[in-house]
Amino acid sequence: MKKNILIIILLVIAIIIFGGTGYLVYQSKTEKSPVITIQQKSDAEARNATYIIEGEEFTLVNGVSEKEIVPGAASKIITQYFGNEVRADFNGDGVEDVALLLTQNSGGTGTFYYIAAVISSKAGYKGTNAILLGDRIAPQTTEFKNGEIIVNYADRKPDEPMTAIPSVSISKYFKISDGNLAEIQK
Repeated sequence: MKKNILIIILLVIAIIIFGGTGYLVYQSKTEKSPVITIQQKSDAEARNATYIIEGEEFTLVNGVSEKEIVPGAASKIITQYFGNEVRADFNGDGVEDVALLLTQNSGGTGTFYYIAAVISSKAGYKGTNAILLGDRIAPQTTEFKNGEIIVNYADRKPDEPMTAIPSVSISKYFKISDGNLAEIQK
């Protein structure tokens, strides 16, 4: 009899401990913090903007856009937020903007990298045109110095096949002019 009561008491204690622990884990996963930092806001803007690539609009939702190449086709153009962000006031309006890299695949072997920006204002934000950096490059850093956006990456030598590992260091320079991204020749 005493043994049965002891077993029941231990079972009740175990249920209380495991149930309480499970409830606390559930609560910690479901509670949302009401504080949104500038970092999170910038990430959301870059991942949910419309960019113009090769004259066509691509609207990212949570960092991805999928468009059919031709209506009804299984092949899609997939545009994705890659990152390598730099944040600064690119257009001198006192509001922080974001420059970032995008990738685009259309079902072939290529992964095309683009530089684009999100221009912020008190009224909202807007994605810019995107400029091609290269196919299957190795992005390094994106910086903002002396009023210029600088993208550093590695590419292949002109005579190397696309299967070669990118080993040539390249820096390209860009600026925002009249709301558009433009390459600066150096």
